[in-house]
Amino acid sequence: MHGPALSGWLLMVLCGATGAYCLLRTRTGTARERASARAEALMGFGMAAMAVPAALLTLPEWMWVVYAVVFGAAALRAVGFARAGGHHLHHLVGSLAMVYMAVAMAPGAAHATGGGHAGHGTGAAGSAGGVPLLTGALLVYYALYVLHSAGRLIPAPAPVGVPDGGGGSPRGSAGVGGGTAAPAWGARPELALACRLTMGIGMFAMLLTL
Repeated sequence: MHGPALSGWLLMVLCGATGAYCLLRTRTGTARERASARAEALMGFGMAAMAVPAALLTLPEWMWVVYAVVFGAAALRAVGFARAGGHHLHHLVGSLAMVYMAVAMAPGAAHATGGGHAGHGTGAAGSAGGVPLLTGALLVYYALYVLHSAGRLIPAPAPVGVPDGGGGSPRGSAGVGGGTAAPAWGARPELALACRLTMGIGMFAMLLTL
């Protein structure tokens, strides 16, 4: 029984930290980038709250309705941005997945399918009431998304004969004489991608409990 509780704590901490960093990103970038960071912060905090172990806190039944309404509104907002394609389509899928999990984890849905309440996704034994085909499709999507994001985090090898940013590189020496400063913590694309990877893994883990 310690396994599910430990995974719930770990998921809660990771998603909460991810949401906090995404909140930091809302202070930098273009208007579209800030809107994307706000959506990801909402997703991170929502997943953290959903992953709270049942031994620590049992959410009231009406909280699942709040989840469905909040992320339903986020999905409607993401529809407008999704026309631009790219990561905005992922926001739409993520918001709809959160609505689906909120409905599937609600006590009424779990009883209707003959299963027990999942306990915030990972907190207790039993299974929530989900649609196997839809759950499987979301699992495949997030598995592919995680693999794709992890591949993008792997640095590409430098071409032969090109310096790797050491002391002889013009870019490496620019910072000594007052050149280009290091980007702010909220403007690091590799950290933003790492946060999206973390949320993708978390979503995959929560969907496994349905």
